[in-house]
Amino acid sequence: MSKSARLSLITLALAFVLCSGVWIVESRTNFFRKIYDDVVLDNRNHYLSCDQLPSEDEVRQVMETHQDIIEKIERINPGLVGTEIDTSVCSGKADILFWYGTHQDRLLIESIIGDDTFYEVPYRLENH
Repeated sequence: MSKSARLSLITLALAFVLCSGVWIVESRTNFFRKIYDDVVLDNRNHYLSCDQLPSEDEVRQVMETHQDIIEKIERINPGLVGTEIDTSVCSGKADILFWYGTHQDRLLIESIIGDDTFYEVPYRLENH
């Protein structure tokens, strides 16, 4: 085998190993997806599977119990900030979706919630 062919084969093998490593890291951490969601889309996602989500009834109960916080969030920018229970992806399971119009709205929502969950319920932030 010529030196050029050997070098091409080694380069190809290294590229394969690198791509495999990136794929494994991404599948376990959602690292690049989180960066894309945050920086490009100005969104935040929990990346949980349906099995990891609470029931729709549990989510409704938490939102009813903490209606004062929900109303405080919606008053940030009336008409451009809202809250909903999202059951569209997982039948019988749910999370909370907070939507907003500006990055400043998102920062205020995050400061009011102050945690990675809304009273133990996973939530997403979506820039509309």
